[in-house]
Amino acid sequence: MRWALVKVCLAVTTMVVVAFAVPLGLVVKEMARDRAFAGAEREAAAVAPALSITTDRNKLERVVASAGADSGMAVHLPAADGRTAFDLGRQRAAYRDIEAVRKLGRASTTSVTGGSTLLQPVALSSGAIAVVEVYVPESEVSNGVGTAWAVLAAVGLALIVGSVAVADRLGVRMVRPAQRLVKGAHELGEGKLGARVPEDGPTELRLAAVAFNSMADQVVQLLANERELAADLSHRLRTPLTVLRLNAASLGGGPAADQTRAAVAQLEREVDAIIRTAREAKPQTAAAGPGAGCDAAEVVRERMEFWSALAEDEGRKWRVAGVERPVRTPVARADLAAALDALLGNVFRHTAEGTAFAVDVHNGEDAVIVLVSDAGAGIPDPEAAMARGRGSGSAGSTGLGLDIVRRLAESTGGDVRIGSSVLGGTEVRIWFQLDGRGPVRRGHRGSVRRRRRTAAAR
Repeated sequence: MRWALVKVCLAVTTMVVVAFAVPLGLVVKEMARDRAFAGAEREAAAVAPALSITTDRNKLERVVASAGADSGMAVHLPAADGRTAFDLGRQRAAYRDIEAVRKLGRASTTSVTGGSTLLQPVALSSGAIAVVEVYVPESEVSNGVGTAWAVLAAVGLALIVGSVAVADRLGVRMVRPAQRLVKGAHELGEGKLGARVPEDGPTELRLAAVAFNSMADQVVQLLANERELAADLSHRLRTPLTVLRLNAASLGGGPAADQTRAAVAQLEREVDAIIRTAREAKPQTAAAGPGAGCDAAEVVRERMEFWSALAEDEGRKWRVAGVERPVRTPVARADLAAALDALLGNVFRHTAEGTAFAVDVHNGEDAVIVLVSDAGAGIPDPEAAMARGRGSGSAGSTGLGLDIVRRLAESTGGDVRIGSSVLGGTEVRIWFQLDGRGPVRRGHRGSVRRRRRTAAAR
């Protein structure tokens, strides 16, 4: 916007300067010419009285000399009263031009070598017409024109520079509020809910700043209402959870009872975490700081130990790979555990009993990949499943589970893909980007797939 305003002002000012400076320069040149020929006319007029009185050559020579014209004046007298025609001074004009002025009886100018001449007719006492020739050099015609043009050019350039400077200052006055508005929008988009824009500048931008600040206030209010609503809804779960905990306590001993009590305890912790997160001002999906994260291998081992008991009850074969060594992942432990539980829960809900499944962890140079695969019927339309995973939660879909996994992966710059597994069913691939620079490279995904097939072949 700033440069566009400068260019418009530059173009307009240049056109105005050209429109005025060029005609003014021509007028200056014409005025210098008129001044030069006006001096020549005065010199010719100084000789005219003497010609009307006498035509004596000696007297006329003294008159021409007294006029101070030096060699710039010539007098051409015609033959009359038995006297032959003669010329005084240096003749520069052609005879035909002199004769034309004598016949017409009007002054005229003609171009000669080095300048121009003024031919002025003068009536003699005998009635004949003499012609006074005054030489005007080119230097006298253009005297002062160059200086005047230089002054005009300097004034025009100063006007252009001044207009550009003024346009630039006006552009700054318009651009700075727009830049502040853009900066505020970026900050608000990054989750800085306190971002506001100063309400100054031109009227339109000031109104835009007022609208932006009002929108930001509404966003903060809506988020606060959403947090309160989420906290209230989560708090309503405490009553049925208390009943479940009491019932689980009466189950007695045994693996099933212990698993039920552990599940109820974990559910209570999750509800408490949801309430605390909803009450906080900062979003739960905030990027993890330096050093934050967890050991993905440890989390996978822990969750597979939990789900393995249910897998044995349903006769499911399962395997885990890539968890022998620590795998640092830039996500919180509870978030990764929730994502794994969502995917493994989908396996148990949407595949028949006895269906095998597997969890693989791959530690790459710039990403950690977690693969959850099964030997079920697969997902006919993975894109539709991911679309449903973005919040619709319709019947028979993966619903909120995939949405949790997707948001967790995208918080690190990674993503989630659904494909076919080597077991014959569905494979959900989660990329956790280690440096946060964006999605991982295709070459890395290909290398992960080749390593997985090699491990399966072994």
